[in-house]
Amino acid sequence: MPPKSIPAREKQEVEQIVERFNQSDLKKTNCCYIPRYRGRYLYLDRESFSNISQICRLTYTGKMDDWEFSIFKYSSEKYDPDEWFFPGSEFVNGTIEGAMKAGMEAYPG
Repeated sequence: MPPKSIPAREKQEVEQIVERFNQSDLKKTNCCYIPRYRGRYLYLDRESFSNISQICRLTYTGKMDDWEFSIFKYSSEKYDPDEWFFPGSEFVNGTIEGAMKAGMEAYPG
């Protein structure tokens, strides 16, 4: 049975992963990822020029390297776990870093 929420220790690790990605991969851009949480979901939004955009949602499975990925589809205004035909899908590998790389390809900053 999957966890009902993301434990505090994992949230701290998520914050570190996102900050590291922002500092290394997005350092020369005007954007950064912002994590937010709801139950077992990690939402990765991206701020660019003071605008915040929804990018993807990850579902916590109990392992930090095995998140389930859902891209945000602006056409339906929903997160879609079954959508795999988008630029960057090749980066989706169960990790937070892979999700952020996929998000940068799907929705360039």
